[in-house]
Formats: sequence, structure tokens, C-alpha cells
Amino acid sequence: MTDFARIPLIAVVDDHQDIRDLVKRFLEQHGVKAVTARDGKELDTVLMSQKPDLIVLDIMLPGEDGVSICKRLRSSGNKIPVIMLTAMSDDTDRIVGLEIGADDYMTKPFNPRELLARIKAVLRRTAGISGDEAGAKNLKYYRFINLRLDVQKRELTDDNGTLIALSTAEYDLLLTFLTHPAETLSRDQLLDLARGRTAQVFDRSIDTLVSRLRKKLRESTDSQDIIKTVWGGGYCFTAEVEHELV
Repeated sequence: MTDFARIPLIAVVDDHQDIRDLVKRFLEQHGVKAVTARDGKELDTVLMSQKPDLIVLDIMLPGEDGVSICKRLRSSGNKIPVIMLTAMSDDTDRIVGLEIGADDYMTKPFNPRELLARIKAVLRRTAGISGDEAGAKNLKYYRFINLRLDVQKRELTDDNGTLIALSTAEYDLLLTFLTHPAETLSRDQLLDLARGRTAQVFDRSIDTLVSRLRKKLRESTDSQDIIKTVWGGGYCFTAEVEHELV
């Protein structure tokens, strides 16, 4: 029995058939639909005919690797949440995955139960039922400097209407800062507020997310960094924030 409002569809991409079959069987035993692909080409075929709610994507694939696939999806505007699988415990793979837009990652070998828990956590965030977004449900826009965050569409645009692409994790982090302006938030607070403990995020990944979001905001405004590092404390969003009710 799952805790989803509807049954989600998960695309599992791995070149090892035994892993694909194991994950698909486990997910379906727990009430989650699954479709499998062995590489990027098969995933593209799946995406042409179906709309998965989440992709479980192995990094080491024949031909186009998982990092390139995820980067391609994000570059094309595809916002389907992605959980990366890596056979390496090196933090580099994890950081690279976050930098190109993955929403979470797991190291092989993994426990299928943990994968299911991660899937649920990411889907909850994607569905916009995190604590901060629930508190912001009556808001239509957040405005700061020359940018506007549309809460309903989950889109960040500038005054010219240009879209600034954000991953699910980046959106959650920005929303957290906008709902706590001028507050110093520790890494633990940011993890709790933006991503949730159920995601079991690598404790340094919040620094990577902040760095990535900071870079995008800096490139889209004429301002210096508006996410300030508070040494020994965490991070503080310093821009003045306005909001518009629905």
C-alpha cells in the first residue's frame, strides 16, 4: 500500500536487466507502476509515448551516460524528477548529479525499500506539498529585485518574461529562502525546510544547491550575491521580498 493520491509511473533506466527487473517488480509489489529502459535511446522511446512521474537513472550506461541524459533533459526544459544511481561512493558523482539538475541520488548496491522511500520523498516535493509551499498556497507570486517566482506554475522569470530554469531541489530551496527572508538558516534547517529528512540528503549537498542557485540568481540580476554565507551559522537571503496573493 502506498501513500500516493494516485499511482505514479516510474521509469527505471539501467543497462543491467536483473536490476531493472528487481526494481520494477519491487515497485509494482508496493503499488507503484514501473516501466524500464536499458539506455538513453529506450528512455527516449518511453518518453514519446508515456509521461513518467519520476526517472531512476543509472550513471554508467552504454552510449550516452546518465549524466549526459539528465543534462539533456534539463536543457530541453524537461522537469521530470530524476534520482541518479551511481556505483561509485565518491562524492564527485553525487555533486555532479546535483549540479546538472538531479533531484536525489543513491549509491549501488542499494536497498529497494530505501529507493522507494526516496521516490516518495521526491514526488512529495515535486507535488508541492512541502511545508513551505503548503504555507504559501494562497500566494501567487514572490517578487525580488527583477525576478518573479510563480508559486502555482513553479516558475522563475525575469522582468522580460525570460524563464530561469530551476530543478525541483533549486525551486524548493529558493522558496524556502523567500518564505524566510533576512533569516539566518543553518544547513540542517535548510535540509528540513527545503528537502525533508525523508530524502536522506548527503549533508554537504545543501552547499552545492546553494552555490548552484546563487550562480543562477547572480546571472539573472544586476545584484551581487543575495544569498549570503554566515560563517558558522548557515545562509541568509538578503534581498527585499514582496508577494502577491491569489
